[in-house]
Amino acid sequence: MSSRLIPLLLTGVLALNAAAFADTLTAKLTIQNRQFTPQDLTLPAGTKVKLIIHNQDVIPAEFESYDLSREIVVPGHSQVTVYIGPLNPGRYNFFNDFNHAARGWVVVAPTTGKGN
Repeated sequence: MSSRLIPLLLTGVLALNAAAFADTLTAKLTIQNRQFTPQDLTLPAGTKVKLIIHNQDVIPAEFESYDLSREIVVPGHSQVTVYIGPLNPGRYNFFNDFNHAARGWVVVAPTTGKGN
C-alpha cells in the first residue's frame, strides 16, 4: 500500500465515524441523594443515544442494566458516558448495583411515521 493511501483511508474512516456520532442523541441521567433522576428516561426508538450519567454524590455508584447490557462505575462528583441503542420500543430497567433501591427505566417510545 502506498504511504499516501494510508492517511487517506484513515481520514475516510474517521469521517464516517464522525458522521455516525453526529446523528447520536444525547440524554442525561443524574445520581443525587443515591437516586436516579429522572427515574423514567424516555427515548425515541431506533436511535443511538449518548447517555451522560452525572454522579453528584460523594460516594461512587454503579449504573447497571441487564436489559441494556451495560455496567459502569460512576465515581463520586464525576460523570461517565455510555452509548446505548438503537433500541426497540419497550422498557429497559437499570439500577445502582451499590444501592439496589435506586432504580429506573429507559422507556423507548415508538416513532410515529410522518404523514400518518
